[in-house]
This record gives sequence, structure tokens and C-alpha cells, in this order.
Amino acid sequence: MDRRTFVKSTGAAALLAASGGLARPAIAQGSSKVLKFVPQANLANFDPVWGTQYVVRNAAALVWDTLYGFDDKLVPQRQMVESEEISADKSVWTFKLREGLKFHDGEPVLAKDVIASLNRWAARDPMGLGIKAIENELVALDDRTFRWSLKKPYPKMLLALGKNNAPVAFIMPERIAKTDPFKQINEYVGSGPMSFAKAEWVPGAKAVFEKFGGYVPRSEPASWLAGGKKMLVDRIEWIIMPDAATASAALQNGEVDWWESPISDLVPVLRANKDVQVDIADPLGNIGSFRMNHLHPPFDNKLIRQAVLVAMNQEDYMRSIVGDNDDLWANLPSFFTPNTPLYTDAGGEKLKMKNLELAKKMLAEAGYKGEPVTCVVAQDQPITKSMGDVTADLLTKMGMKVDFVATDWGTVGARRALKTPPSQGGWNMFHTWHAGADCLNPAAYPAIRANDKGWFGWPKSDAVETQVAAWFEAKDLNEEKAAIAKLNTAAMDDVIYAPTGFFKSYQAWRKNVSGIVKGPLPFFWGVSKA
Repeated sequence: MDRRTFVKSTGAAALLAASGGLARPAIAQGSSKVLKFVPQANLANFDPVWGTQYVVRNAAALVWDTLYGFDDKLVPQRQMVESEEISADKSVWTFKLREGLKFHDGEPVLAKDVIASLNRWAARDPMGLGIKAIENELVALDDRTFRWSLKKPYPKMLLALGKNNAPVAFIMPERIAKTDPFKQINEYVGSGPMSFAKAEWVPGAKAVFEKFGGYVPRSEPASWLAGGKKMLVDRIEWIIMPDAATASAALQNGEVDWWESPISDLVPVLRANKDVQVDIADPLGNIGSFRMNHLHPPFDNKLIRQAVLVAMNQEDYMRSIVGDNDDLWANLPSFFTPNTPLYTDAGGEKLKMKNLELAKKMLAEAGYKGEPVTCVVAQDQPITKSMGDVTADLLTKMGMKVDFVATDWGTVGARRALKTPPSQGGWNMFHTWHAGADCLNPAAYPAIRANDKGWFGWPKSDAVETQVAAWFEAKDLNEEKAAIAKLNTAAMDDVIYAPTGFFKSYQAWRKNVSGIVKGPLPFFWGVSKA
């Protein structure tokens, strides 16, 4: 049974279940102070610096707070910081923390905790690495004040400290933040509005967060990761439901309150239920990603990577995700979010070709030797599963040997960090996606970088990095646009990764739940349940 047939049949099953047509016990919705949430994927690990999976970042935003936070205008606002002083040339930044900040173990948040947290974050984040490269010192002046002194100006400091894409600069206790950034933490004492109930964590089934009474929210209205993070529920239970039909039925029956990422095929079923609300999750949408490993054959060969671009038909990928709704997707010969100031399709000609025969010829000319392509594809994540099926078919038609590894999203997150050859547990490609809010420019976009500290796949391109630097040094919007056009061209030429298209996703919730807003991640503060 193919995917389209499967989801239609399971959608019908969900509808029957919701209407009582199938014999399954209903679970009471429970207290208005308990919010039951179905996340996009299993929370298989929980270290927001060690990895970059969105599901980990989303959970971490509940548990750890940040110095600054992006609001819904993508402007960084003070969060844990009370005030800052900036030298005239923007090379010395002095920050003072708000009074009353506490960790979940009752200890105060001190400048030494911030320094350790920033050091760990900066070892894994592209912007952090850039700051460290020009650092004089990062030092505590007293318990609430610290200074970051640099060798040259860095005007985008607040963007780095407030951005919402992973790794986020979350603040942890010093003892936890001193963990090697390339090893996972195993203690989850946070600084945010909810504490993590580690004893109740069952990876693959459930994760629980409890309201932290010692958290002092800001007085400003909440806006994305900024403002007053006021929790209106006492407990949030993440219920892992990888099967879309099960999640759909659970939402309709009132077993869960909020489903982060319903698949588009089931949206008509959900909309037919008078107790369920459905809406676009984030107007800035997402960019699908076919991520290749540049270290090992066959994708260590740029000509073979280019052949994939020439063969791809983004419509195949996008329809596998969103179905027949043309309002939910668009072709994207670019690495940047459409309909935003820096969008460009310069250099994107290969992605417009959709020429399988030319791709076969390019593959032969590149000297492809029949090496297997180890495709590591998460089956518990509808987006990656759909794209993985399209890729397996595409590579086979190109004449490549496909080693399809069907696994879960947590395993993908761990395996993609390995640089070993595929035959020794490594990989050749995996699928993911990038929130449109992360792809507005190169600053908070690790997947576009191409240096020794780059994202999984480890591309290296001096041409790409030169244009990233040019964007950072741009004096006005015109100079930024010129740098981005050259960057997009260079990234397409080297195939940093293969964009599979632009798409929007849904979210759905029970109508007795209020306060849900649109954005690149689920914001739980301000959400209440009647």
C-alpha cells in the first residue's frame, strides 16, 4: 500500500474512531491545569547544545531561559538580562542580569553560570564560534554582571544571544554547562518557567514538564521567546504518537489537547470536528532538506551532488508532504525563505531542470562506481518519511544503489553526528527541514555554512564562507542582497545541501484551549485550557 492510500485509509479509521465506530476506550481529558501535547517527534535525547533537532529545542525552551529572545518581529528583546552597556564601536558588551533569577534547584542564576553556558553554546553554534574567534575575554564582574570583550566590533551580538534556531544560547547551572559540548548532559536543571520531570520521562512514550513556582516572568506581554512567559497550566505532558491516525483520533476524542504537526491528509477530518481548531503553524513555513555527507563517496564528488539537483523534481517532494493543496507549497531554487527581504534564486538553475536523463549522464561522467548510498530515514516523522520515499525512488532511477535505513528520528539525530564511513555506522544522506524563520539570512542558519565547524554533512567551500563574511560586513540592505545572491550561487554550485522545496505545516488543538500563536516553535506560555 502506498503512502497516499495509507493515509486516506487511516484518516477514515481516525474518523470512525472519533465517532465511536471503532471499539477503543476513551480517556478523560483531565484537569484544566494539565495540557496534553503531541509533539512532532519523540524526545529521544535532551541536550539543546549537543544537537540541533527542533523537538529538543522546543522542549528546552520550556526548561531553560535565554538572555535575550526573539519576538514575533524577529527582534531580540531582553529576557534574563536587565540592562546592557555597549561600547561605541560595539566591541565591548557589558550585561546585567535581572534580580530574582533562580534555577529549578533553588540556586540563584549567577554570572558564572552564564559564562559557562555561553562557552558551551559557542563551541557548537556558528555565531558563537564567530564571536569566540574575536574574543578578548568573557568574564564575570560580580554575581549579576558579566562582560564580553572582543578584538573587533560585533554588531549582531544580540541576534546571536536571542535567536530561536538551534543551538539556542540557553542558560544552565555552571556544573552542567561545563559538560563537554560534544557529549550529552544528563542533568536537566533549568532556568525557565517549567521544570523537567526526569523520573517520568519515557523516551518513545512520554515527557513531562511541571510549572516552576520560582520563575519570575518579565512584565511585558509574551511574544515568541520574549516577554513574560506566564504559565497558565501546572503540567504539560508530551504524548508521543508517531502514528498520525492515532494522534488524529486522540485529538478528536479529547485524549490530547494540542497536536503540533498533523499531516495535511487528515486536516479535512479534523476540520469536520466541531471541537477541533486547525490553522497554519507558521506563516514563514519551512525549507525541506536533502542533506548529503561530503566526507564519503559518492557525495564527496561535487559533480554527483550536482547530478542530484538536476534530477530532482521538488513537486514530488512537496506533494508527498502536503498532498494536493497548492497553497501549502512552492518550488524553491534557493536556500532562503521566499517573500522575505533577502530572498534570491541566483544560481538555482539546476534545481529548475528536473532532467533525469541529463542527471544519469552527469553521474556517469562523474565516475560513479556503484557505491551504495546509505539513506538514513526517520519513519516516525511524516515529513522525513515522505521525502525519504521520494529520494529512494529518485536515486534508484538515476542508477544509484540505495541502502535504505528505516529508523526513528532520535536515531537519525545521533547517527548524523558520526563522521565514520557508512559501512562503519555512518551515513550518506538524511532528510530534515529548516524553519523559514531560521533561513532569513546566514547569521542563524548553520545548515548554510561550509567550514571545518559546519553542520552535519561537513561541506567545505571558501566561496560560501567568503560571502557569509561579506553579508556580516555589509553596510546596508543593498550590500546584504549582493552578498546573499553570491552566497546562494556558491552554495548551489557546491550543493551544500539540496533544497526539496518550500512548504507550510498545520497545527491543531481542541477549542477549549486558548492562547496558541503562530510561530517557528510551540510557545506554551499564555496557553490555557477551559
